[in-house]
Amino acid sequence: MRNRGVGRARLFVGGFVLAAAAIVWAIALLMNPRGSGAGQGTEYVREVIVVYLRNSALATLGLASLSAFLLFPERRVQWPARDWTIGLLIVLLCLTSIYQLIWLRTAVLD
Repeated sequence: MRNRGVGRARLFVGGFVLAAAAIVWAIALLMNPRGSGAGQGTEYVREVIVVYLRNSALATLGLASLSAFLLFPERRVQWPARDWTIGLLIVLLCLTSIYQLIWLRTAVLD
């Protein structure tokens, strides 16, 4: 007898973690430490925003990798459209987070 509930729970938790990664990514995307909208005398806040962006990029990478592990087990029901969409979303989150880490290191902190 096979326990299919474990597989379904794994997919549910993986989808939930992927949604959390997308939320963390979107919130960090809205913050910009080098914008023209910054007022005079607020330069001291920039370091705090840089640390927040770095931590959110690392959290996005961690959550995306955890969701990829949970959503793509060895035995999987074949549904290529859903798999490609989820895979592309995970790749998008990871690539933009890596770019954000590189951008913070080269452009903002210099």
